[in-house]
Amino acid sequence: MGRITEDLVRRNAEHNDCVIFSLEELSLHQQEIERLEHVDRWCRDLKILYLQNNLIGRIENVGKLKKLEYLNLALNNIEKIENLEGCEGLTKLDLTVNFIGQLSSVKALRHNIHLRELFLMGNPCADFRGYRQFVVATLQQLKWLDGKEIERSERIQALQDFPVIEQQIGEQEKAYCLRRAKDKKEAERKLQEERENREEEGRRGCDGCSPSSGESKGHVQAPDTQQGDREEKQLDSSEADLEFWNKPSLFTPESRLETLRHMEKQRKDGEKLSEKKKEVKPPRTLVTEDGRALNVNEPKYLDTSLISVDVQPTYVRVVVKGKPFQLVLPGEVRPDSSSAQRSQATGHLVVCMPKVGEVITGSQRTPKPGMTNPDSSREHANKRSKQTEKLEVDPSKHSFPDVANIVQGKKHMPRRVQPEPEVPPSGGDPDFEDNPEVPPLI
Repeated sequence: MGRITEDLVRRNAEHNDCVIFSLEELSLHQQEIERLEHVDRWCRDLKILYLQNNLIGRIENVGKLKKLEYLNLALNNIEKIENLEGCEGLTKLDLTVNFIGQLSSVKALRHNIHLRELFLMGNPCADFRGYRQFVVATLQQLKWLDGKEIERSERIQALQDFPVIEQQIGEQEKAYCLRRAKDKKEAERKLQEERENREEEGRRGCDGCSPSSGESKGHVQAPDTQQGDREEKQLDSSEADLEFWNKPSLFTPESRLETLRHMEKQRKDGEKLSEKKKEVKPPRTLVTEDGRALNVNEPKYLDTSLISVDVQPTYVRVVVKGKPFQLVLPGEVRPDSSSAQRSQATGHLVVCMPKVGEVITGSQRTPKPGMTNPDSSREHANKRSKQTEKLEVDPSKHSFPDVANIVQGKKHMPRRVQPEPEVPPSGGDPDFEDNPEVPPLI
């Protein structure tokens, strides 16, 4: 059975960085919680609290939640409305499908003056005659009941008929309380019988385990017999489970607890059975006694962090979560120059292992000649790296004009600073006449 712990609250407070003292919304549904506790001390600023589908039998330890606005306690084992007077800001209360039979306990909600919505459908009290009129007349601050709006005329009529309805509700409550007391006694009797039966079965099992006087101490039960006993127990368990689910029972808090206990027992039995079925596998043989490596592959690949690669001169081994893949290589490789990479897109693992006697370059792999001197090859590589390659172009094959030689002669200066044109020497053109009135050409 579950309980409200600090670790549980922090795990459900991830939206608030796991800080619980300033938490305003908390969801603890479907945690098999049997008691409502600690929340009023750890989370004083709570405004919304979800506790539906648990095993809570009583409303308690919420009186200090002054800022609480919405409390969901649907699908629990609550039988009475109580201890909500301190929730001053409560506006919505959901108690759907509980075991509330004391309808008069709704009078405890009169102090919650801000309460606007109340859900009581699915409770025994919802089947009482005059149930809705009683709640509407008792809680005049309500605006909605079971998802239906309360009209003004409905409240006036309920207040007028309240004395008669209150008397009817009281009589129905007494009858329900008597039936409930009988159901409790019957549930306690059944629980006691089950405990005695379990104790009796345990004693019988211990008697069956003790060896008889006629049997030898060294006798070991055969595997076939063990398998048969196991199958017989499993068959008996399945028959008992089928009988439990087909047995008619009342819908009471005790029956819910009984169902949960049965499911818990069934789960534990299944875990024990699965543990027994597990057989210890012998370790894989990766290297024989004479030192010869074998090809081994066990699949089920997982995360990259669980992959380890071991490159040896004659074989490569990849271990993924304890599952080895070992491959014998046809030639000798260099482990110190090997590399392993995995694609983030496809998950493919690539292991590069250069062979002994080969040189790895940036673009290609070229084999070394067998009789080459290592010193001379090293000097040749250094010279080649120092040599700078240049692009040579034949100037005679220009397919474009020489822009630098288009204009020959002296460079013209800007007009503002251009000097006066010089008189050409006498050795010029004999037909040339210099007219000073003609402006110079620019």
